Amino acid sequence: MQTIAFIGLGNMGGGMAARQAAAGRQVRAFDLSEAALARAVAAGCLAADSVAAAVADADVVITMLPAGPQVEQVYREQVFGAARAGALLLDCSTIDVDTARRVARAASEAGFVFADAPVSGGTAAAEAGTLAFMVGCEEGHLPAVETALAPMSRVTIRAGDWGAGQAAKICNNMLLGVSMIGTCEAIALAEKLGLDPERFFEIASKSSGQCWSVTSYYPWPGPVPAAPSNRDYQGGFATAMMLKDLKLAQEAAARAGASTPMGAQAEALYALFAGLGHGGRDFSAMLALLRGQLATLEASA
Repeated sequence: MQTIAFIGLGNMGGGMAARQAAAGRQVRAFDLSEAALARAVAAGCLAADSVAAAVADADVVITMLPAGPQVEQVYREQVFGAARAGALLLDCSTIDVDTARRVARAASEAGFVFADAPVSGGTAAAEAGTLAFMVGCEEGHLPAVETALAPMSRVTIRAGDWGAGQAAKICNNMLLGVSMIGTCEAIALAEKLGLDPERFFEIASKSSGQCWSVTSYYPWPGPVPAAPSNRDYQGGFATAMMLKDLKLAQEAAARAGASTPMGAQAEALYALFAGLGHGGRDFSAMLALLRGQLATLEASA
């Protein structure tokens, strides 16, 4: 039985740790939030009172942390000195490419196997164990990474060497943010033109406008029962997290000299939406802003 140390039990990490425990693995979990830790214990994990206690003698260390500075600090100050030599370290956070590569080099120099393995799928997929993992690692280490991620994964794809997983996640989420805004704009226009948004779904989902934002995450209640639009835009992928990923994409574009005008516009719109107090809503709630119906969200807050 693999022993898993799981660090970071937020909206995504909590569900992911639970899937590891459900697979029969011993999961030592740690989070600064006592409530999050209690939920992990209820899901079958063992509570650790520190990062060092969680990672000691673990076969695999999985981290799901807010941003690059926390990832680098946790690994350099708490993991490297406490984990056993040769352990597999998997960072599933979404962070900038440069930090991912820096942490990977430091991990390798300290005698560990490292992969950046950010995820796509949101909280529902985390709880169901159907996440998509984009992995940056040495090619020979992929089988071990796949085995470690299996209880949480629908698909695991090696994007390339260290940092490539983060590059894939940043580009994928920029595309998602842009396509969701386009979907919301089309629904808002359809409504203004007298077309029922549910009928528009029937058409767009079978026509050239078809995309994931339409068929799997339609922002109008009804056509896609599992979509957050049917739960008052609660759960799913928070606007604040989409904004974070779009900021990472724009920072990466600036460093690489890439032109991403649609990504920049998407960042600006999500920044506006979050600034109006809706950062905790699912990002598909952008539809309310584009329909001029923010009052409906505020009434249900």
